[in-house]
Amino acid sequence: MAGPGVPGAPVARWKRHIVWQLRLRDRTQKALFLELVPAYNHLLEKAELLDKFSKKLQPEPNSVTPTTHQGPWEESGLDSDQVPSLATLRVKWQEEEEGLRLVCGEMAYQVVEKSVALGALESELQELQSRWESRASLVSGREAGSSRPLEKGTGSRPACVRGAAPGSQDAFYPTRAKQARVSQELKKAAKRTVSISEGPDTVGDGMRERTETLALAPEPEPLENEACEKWKRPFRSASATSLTLSHCVDVVKGLLDFKKRRGHSIGGAPEQRYQIIPVCVATRLPTQVQDVLDAHLSEVNAVRFGPNSSLLATGGADRLIHLWNVVGSRLEVNQTLEGAGGSITSVDFDPSGYQVLAATYNQAAQLWKVGEAQSKETLSGHKDKVTAAKFKLTRHQAVTGSRDRTVKEWDLGRAYCSRTINVLSYCNDVVCGDHIIISGHNDQKIRFWDSRGPHCTQVIPVQGRVTSLSLSHDQLHLLSCSRDNTLKVIDLRVSNIRQVFRADGFKCGSDWTKAVFSPDRSYALAGSYDGALYIWDVDTGKLESRLQGPHCTAVNAVAWCYSGSHVVSVDQGRKVVLWH
Repeated sequence: MAGPGVPGAPVARWKRHIVWQLRLRDRTQKALFLELVPAYNHLLEKAELLDKFSKKLQPEPNSVTPTTHQGPWEESGLDSDQVPSLATLRVKWQEEEEGLRLVCGEMAYQVVEKSVALGALESELQELQSRWESRASLVSGREAGSSRPLEKGTGSRPACVRGAAPGSQDAFYPTRAKQARVSQELKKAAKRTVSISEGPDTVGDGMRERTETLALAPEPEPLENEACEKWKRPFRSASATSLTLSHCVDVVKGLLDFKKRRGHSIGGAPEQRYQIIPVCVATRLPTQVQDVLDAHLSEVNAVRFGPNSSLLATGGADRLIHLWNVVGSRLEVNQTLEGAGGSITSVDFDPSGYQVLAATYNQAAQLWKVGEAQSKETLSGHKDKVTAAKFKLTRHQAVTGSRDRTVKEWDLGRAYCSRTINVLSYCNDVVCGDHIIISGHNDQKIRFWDSRGPHCTQVIPVQGRVTSLSLSHDQLHLLSCSRDNTLKVIDLRVSNIRQVFRADGFKCGSDWTKAVFSPDRSYALAGSYDGALYIWDVDTGKLESRLQGPHCTAVNAVAWCYSGSHVVSVDQGRKVVLWH
């Protein structure tokens, strides 16, 4: 029989079952929340950390400038009324990291160069030390050998030496006086201008001068014995030195005569130079737009007038160069030059106007002849993008600059590189004078190179990466444009910055923004990121004009024709604008 506790047994079982089910559900839900709660806490910590970073990195309202162009060489910027987002901060950190990598690469290159120089100096020092030790041992050996005969010889030998010594000592002073006179005459001859006429008396005069110089060298007197020979030996060496110096003067004169006979060049034929391009005396400021064209399929990077001011060349990222005729107030298509291997970054006419040279992104510069559509020559040898290519004033010669940290000189007649200049920073632009090459670089420096020498002659620092250089027609002033949003005029006669141009609203739109002088060097012209053109007076430094035209994007380059009547500007929106 079932007792009173029997009915309670099934009740206890279903209660235990319910309790077990509740505990199982609690364990399952708790396990899910155990993973979620730490993740949520971690997310809160990250949010607090990012909030702190955002407060630290948030710039002042007046110190932030807007981004103008997101090109491969651009700096990032923020509008003053925007709060920096995570994507903007990420882009800024990436650009800072890229800049640090560039700085590290340049510093590593400097370390390698300094190490090589240090090794060369150490080897030279070791060579000098070994030479000094050998000479010291030789002198000590001679002193020991000369002291023995004086101490151990017979009585007559020291007397001979003692008798010879005063005579030799007396002969020493006249010989020194003669050598001093010869040295004075040689110095005067070096300073005197040597006649290089080709008359029949030239050879005879040279022979007479050589005979007179040789006559000044004292003849060694006959030696009586070995001791006297030892005393006389230094004076014979002095006479031989005088003979060598006089012979050097004759050799130099012979070289000058040879230079005259060969046409002012020791190497052979004289250099062939282009004729001087005529420029206007007084430039007129542009005031109005005459023509607007969508000239290229993508942004236009370069523009250049020909020497006759009626032919214009534009180059863009579409790998094409268009030649335009300036007819009245319009631009008419003349020709399209094809065959470029990459985006065009620079174009230049030779002073004759028959050839066009362009720098491209395919690590080469290419040469066209006006009237032929295909490229005539390709100047390959750079290892990175070529950013500038310019003709020199000497025929069949050109200069290129590249991001591979080199500047190269080219012989266009044989299409080969005649000289490579290694630099510590990217080259953004180059210009050429008579015997000088000037390059602007990414490390905020302008470097000067002598075409006839291997080394850099001068370095002028500027505040900001150099984007372009423009040399005045008289080659006395240099205009530079840099990423600190200023233009600087450098007086090359004293190598000092003469003027600094800046204006409210002016900002370089890219790392290849080009600024130019007017033909008479009275004005400086540059385009801004907002599509406006700014013109400064070079003498006063004041902003002369601001032209707001049809440009809706940043102006990449400008050109002023040699006649001074027209200005052309090109932008990142494919437009070419003719101003008058």
